[in-house]
Amino acid sequence: MKLLIIAPCLLSPFYVYRGAKGKEYETAKLLRELIGELDEDWQVLAYPCPEYELIGWPRAPANREVYERLGMRERAKVIADFIGRVLTEERPEKVVFVGVKGSPTCGVFHTSSSDPESYPYSAMQEFFYLSKEERLSRSKEIVEGQNFRLVNLPGILFEILMARFPEGTYIEFDKDAIDESIEELRNVLCGPS
Repeated sequence: MKLLIIAPCLLSPFYVYRGAKGKEYETAKLLRELIGELDEDWQVLAYPCPEYELIGWPRAPANREVYERLGMRERAKVIADFIGRVLTEERPEKVVFVGVKGSPTCGVFHTSSSDPESYPYSAMQEFFYLSKEERLSRSKEIVEGQNFRLVNLPGILFEILMARFPEGTYIEFDKDAIDESIEELRNVLCGPS
């Protein structure tokens, strides 16, 4: 058996903090098509969304430092334990982890960063009451107002996963480069076309 371990928001766009937009729908569609091409040796594990587990949905955009303060490391360890148990029991011959570029928890090589001191923590509760259109607008305000930047560092969950399971293959899916990300993943899962 081979195992594809994938961030759940890549397959089901409704986990995204503010709600799905066009690139989330396109990502999910193309990934489902790619998974449909895999041979019977492959199984797929979409682990629980760490951000949903900690805060729920919808939620305000936040960076790695904010999630650290909110207790994400402990939640991520529980999810990593679950993945570890699956790996121990199933003993796959190949394991491919797929995370999301820029995610504070599921970024593989890149995460979002900014000053946690100035973050509007009250926005987390505020988002529960906003319509999708209001959330999209407010998300943009928060991201711009907090000066989120992409840094070369894994998200909290993937930092834990890479330390525990260094033998895995790690792929970072970039929703701003969907075709390239699909092709990279296809090459890893199926070999070059």
